Amino acid sequence: MKLTVPTILTLLRILLIPVLVLVFYLPYNWTNFAAAFVFILASVTDWLDGWIARAYNQSSAFGAFLDPVADKLMVAVALLLIVQKHPTPWMALWAAVIVGREIAVSALREWMAELGQRARVKVATIGKIKTIVQMVALTFLLYFEPLRFELPGRTLVVPVFTIGDWMLAVAALLTLWSGLAYLRAAWPTLREDARNS
Repeated sequence: MKLTVPTILTLLRILLIPVLVLVFYLPYNWTNFAAAFVFILASVTDWLDGWIARAYNQSSAFGAFLDPVADKLMVAVALLLIVQKHPTPWMALWAAVIVGREIAVSALREWMAELGQRARVKVATIGKIKTIVQMVALTFLLYFEPLRFELPGRTLVVPVFTIGDWMLAVAALLTLWSGLAYLRAAWPTLREDARNS
């Protein structure tokens, strides 16, 4: 198996997962910044490996398998860390929706691939929007501290955690929407298989 640059970037994203966990639990006051930075770095490699694969025709079957696995692992670990630090019912619900949808869609894609119908459940625009909102939300929640900007005569405070919390709720709703879009695309095949079994 030849390792392409996109595959190396995907492997790097997987290697960043234990780094994220480590810096998250370090007993220093800058660990939230470090955790957010590691997550941003992982998110950039996610975009970069896809861009390089398309621009330089470096796609591979192994890379196509590994890329979504790396994404889901990074998101799931980040959600676990956030829920552990901020154990509210709503945070747990949003995390459960996101992780549950990822498992269900992965299983659906695998099943459709076995039937030779994988193209029916390709990533849609709503899925890409969901990913962007989710990545920004998780970055804000990992950082969590308010940002303060000194302006002439007053201080502007940006409630990073609150913004991230609301964005995660939006990401969870987009997750359900995109999950239904995958299910709708696969529904004719599901009905056909049910009739033939």
